[in-house]
Amino acid sequence: MKNLIVPLDRLGDFDEIVDVRTPLEYADDHIPGAINAPVLSNEERVTVGTMYAQVSPFEATRLGAALVARNIAEHLQTVFADRPRSWKPLIYCWRGGKRSGSMTTWFNMIGWQARQLDGGYKTYRRSVLDRLETLPAQFRYVVLTGHTGTGKTRLLEALAAEGAQALDLERLAAHRGSLLGALPRQPQPSQKRFETGLVATLSGFDRARPVFVEAESSRIGRISVPAALLERVHGGDCIEVRASIRDRVAFLLQDYAHLFDEPEGFKQTLARYTLLHGKKVVQRWQDMIDADARAQLFTELIELHYDPAYARSSGAHFRGLDRALRCTLTGDADDCRAQARELLRTLDEAAPRISGITVPTP
Repeated sequence: MKNLIVPLDRLGDFDEIVDVRTPLEYADDHIPGAINAPVLSNEERVTVGTMYAQVSPFEATRLGAALVARNIAEHLQTVFADRPRSWKPLIYCWRGGKRSGSMTTWFNMIGWQARQLDGGYKTYRRSVLDRLETLPAQFRYVVLTGHTGTGKTRLLEALAAEGAQALDLERLAAHRGSLLGALPRQPQPSQKRFETGLVATLSGFDRARPVFVEAESSRIGRISVPAALLERVHGGDCIEVRASIRDRVAFLLQDYAHLFDEPEGFKQTLARYTLLHGKKVVQRWQDMIDADARAQLFTELIELHYDPAYARSSGAHFRGLDRALRCTLTGDADDCRAQARELLRTLDEAAPRISGITVPTP
């Protein structure tokens, strides 16, 4: 069996990666690109584990073997029914034990060149944590700073469209970062899955080119940004993104329009600001929701909440603010793309003076 076990650095040698853990384990996190073909369902794994602890390891193993055999047979008739004779899959479970070993054995008996990942997902997860300690330091960062609603995310997306390397932490975290930032009908990933996506994204970047990233706090919703990345980003060169109050309100109304679809939930969220702003102010904001006074509400949120919060926190974190370049956005999408192109040209010309940044013009 030893010759069927391969190390993590051989992931690229296989036609397909198969995760045989339960759907819940797979949803929590998995190797990028892996498909899920569980040999035990969520409920079956609980049943076998309970029997192992409370009845008999032997009886639990016998039941588990029967369930695994039945599930592998089902997968052979469905998920893997069209795989060719030359197919080379890599199989993994939690730590490279019986679940992945069973499928690997059966696949090789059929004639496929299946292999089992040494140490399973546990080994992969350890490699992600190790890379999070070292990978962020291999890049130079250009940080988009600025008040809430100035269009930083729009500019980041425009820079990516113009060929720059953009690290969109809010997209990876499925959250816009503020108290109101939860996305409609899109739950945040687990911390593990966020970190897997972060490592995968950074691994695809060219170390000779800078990485554009939006200024974030240490938490994006319930996701924690790794300390090693935050430290590098806080020391990066800054671009201060600006917009008029009118355009900022327009941006926020576009980004947060869904909040008005559930006004009671929106009001409950704003109630969490009571200790900071007092009952009278929060009640006024809640009344604006009832009156559908959207522009008035976001104008007050900008002036009374977001801007004071930015003034308190930004200077303490981003060391490059005193030499930041400035970029002003309007609500026009074409203007954002034009600003991105101009910004890339400006950075290219200023490269000798700004920490050695070189950004090729698309």
